[in-house]
Amino acid sequence: MATVELPARERVERLEQMWQGKPGILGWLTTTDHKKIGLLYFWTTLVFFAAGGAEALTMRTQLAHANNNVVGPATYDELFTMHGVTMIFFFIIPMTTGAFGNYLIPLLIGARDMAFPRMNALSYWIFLTSGLFLYIGFATGNGPNGAWFGFTPLTERAFSPTRAEDFYTLALIFNGISSSLGSANFIVTMFKLRAPGMSFNRMPTFCYAFLAASFGLLFALPVLTADCIYLYLDRIVGTHFFDPAHGGSVLLWQHLFWIFGHPEVYILIVPAFGIATSIIPAMTQRKLVAYPLVAIAELLVVFIGFGVWAHHMYTTGLPTIQVVFFGAATAMVVIPSSIQVFSWCMSMVTGRARFKTPLLFIAGFIWMFVNGGLTGIMFVSIPFDQQVHDTYFVIAHFHYIIFGAAVFPIFGGMYYWFPKVTGKLYLERPGQISFWLIFVGTNLLFFPMYIVGLLGMPRQIYTYPGNMGWTAYNLAETIGGFLTAFGILVCVGNLLVSYLRGLPSGPDPWLGPTLEWATSSPPPEYNFAVIPTVTSAYPNWDPEDREEDVRKLADGVMVLEEGHEQPVVTTADGNFSEVIEMPHSSPWPPTLGLCLGLVFTFLVLEKFFVAGIFGALCLLSLVGWHAKEPQEA
Repeated sequence: MATVELPARERVERLEQMWQGKPGILGWLTTTDHKKIGLLYFWTTLVFFAAGGAEALTMRTQLAHANNNVVGPATYDELFTMHGVTMIFFFIIPMTTGAFGNYLIPLLIGARDMAFPRMNALSYWIFLTSGLFLYIGFATGNGPNGAWFGFTPLTERAFSPTRAEDFYTLALIFNGISSSLGSANFIVTMFKLRAPGMSFNRMPTFCYAFLAASFGLLFALPVLTADCIYLYLDRIVGTHFFDPAHGGSVLLWQHLFWIFGHPEVYILIVPAFGIATSIIPAMTQRKLVAYPLVAIAELLVVFIGFGVWAHHMYTTGLPTIQVVFFGAATAMVVIPSSIQVFSWCMSMVTGRARFKTPLLFIAGFIWMFVNGGLTGIMFVSIPFDQQVHDTYFVIAHFHYIIFGAAVFPIFGGMYYWFPKVTGKLYLERPGQISFWLIFVGTNLLFFPMYIVGLLGMPRQIYTYPGNMGWTAYNLAETIGGFLTAFGILVCVGNLLVSYLRGLPSGPDPWLGPTLEWATSSPPPEYNFAVIPTVTSAYPNWDPEDREEDVRKLADGVMVLEEGHEQPVVTTADGNFSEVIEMPHSSPWPPTLGLCLGLVFTFLVLEKFFVAGIFGALCLLSLVGWHAKEPQEA
């Protein structure tokens, strides 16, 4: 027996030596390890979440009473805009795709890293730099103030003569580069780096959700980028894309923005679907009901979402036939969403549900999603949509979807994968307290908005007269906002205390069905000592396969300990194709991210020659990038 175990230990030691990153801060700056990059995304997005939350609480304090004067109208407009941009572009997308996706997808598919590790690191550094770029503008008195959707002509130079909207347009372009790189990386990783045997019909539904989000971003972001480039050229060069006096159209901005903006809602929420479909089987010890339909539905939600954009524009005078078409598309998107709700509920009903904190957040998510979805269906009625357009009814619907349905699973996922990331168990009672605080606070915050919306309260106003009947509802919303913030602080505090004092979790405290639970907690840098054996969609519930992994390690089969090696498989069937060498730590991603940040900085300052110099440095960085690793993208 000893002669069998010794080679296995030597192979594991060899893997540890080959995959070990640099120590200390330098290691974090130059890392290409998907897990470290995921953690960098996680902590960075939490900081932006805190900033966006502070902006929201300031606005809610201003609106708590009639004729309040906590902030003036100009500051309120900046807070309103920064809150929306931050939560969508710098919290939800990077938290789900950047943090959860980066950390978990290679583990879920049995891979050792992302397909393009250096490009993965670059996407983080561009994301960080774009966020700093936007907030430097805010801190220097150039915070954008045209709302997160930036409608023209209010964002044109004639109505916004400062650099505020230049920061807005360039920050969205800059951030879009990061998201596009990450999305392409996810698609290639899930297509080509799955463990041999993991055909498409065995891939976790979590991965289908992120595949849908990645394709959605790749198709939606170029439209937003083009829109922002047009606005930047209007403001800086003097073109007239959105100037009707010279043949342009202010509605062109809206069409292009909402072609991005409404699919974006589904892009934000499908990763939440993926988190839910990961937590429910583990917490019910039951395979997901209608797994194939759920996987297809996650893709269809984003696909159909591209045909819904103009339901934001019913009041702009579109022809009736067009309005009817978009109303029908709005109704169609309910079908794949309903399939998933049915699957989640039936899986919990027919399984042995353990309502630990992660499942509580998923149950809360289902309630919030159904609530927001039902009020969304109301917009299929074109006269009703026109009546409540730009009122707080729309704000309530939107936040039930974006915060309730997209963010609740994030909290559930934080608790669910906390043992995997830290090797510690979280404290259950404070976790459940945090859920109820957030759940009650969120409903108290957003549900009264339906009522004041029906009473006629328009969005984007910084104050209101006292005789409108809105004050009590707004006060309740403000109380709900602070209660939600307190619940979030309890959640974060619980996880921090659990990290310091929690009991050891072991590799699989939940008896989870997917491959991340088949390795140690936290996972080693190489993820798996042997590339896992996969014969079903729930590989960690196949004990014979896990025993086969032990035998393969002893025999040296698919250990790949000679370097940064990773098997490649055929796209559909997951059959073994070849072994490739993966790149290691590199200083070029942060260097290129910094140079690109300086390009955008000097563009906003209209120092085009200096921006060109740093653009040339970007090209030189790419030369250095490829000098040692010509095969890396």
